[in-house]
Amino acid sequence: IISYVAPIGIFFGRIANFINGELVGKTTDVVWGVIFPKIDNNIRHPSQLYEAFFEGLVLFLILLFFRKKGLVKKPGLISGIFLFFYSIFRFLIEFFRVPDEQLGYLFLNLSMGQIISFIFLLFGIYLIKKNYN
Repeated sequence: IISYVAPIGIFFGRIANFINGELVGKTTDVVWGVIFPKIDNNIRHPSQLYEAFFEGLVLFLILLFFRKKGLVKKPGLISGIFLFFYSIFRFLIEFFRVPDEQLGYLFLNLSMGQIISFIFLLFGIYLIKKNYN
């Protein structure tokens, strides 16, 4: 059941990050860009809202789809599906986010979030393969 409610927690957590001006996006010129006065006066991607939408709402709907189709019969399968999609969304959205200041970009010009997402993706694939029949 945790895998079903996790996206809801992620959604509200990212909304709180947006309200608090935390985990801000890179500077941009898109019309939906946002200024975070606590950070600077640059227009930035609202990466927290991207994450709230994809890692929260979309992921929740994907998990419900698999549940309603009866495709999730074994324990561990829904967790694998969660990790698979969460990792993909997180990896891609990290391109719009400023990396953690103390870490910056690491291996192959990827952020820590992207590296961890790749590891979670592999673990998600493992759980899906192990539990799907």
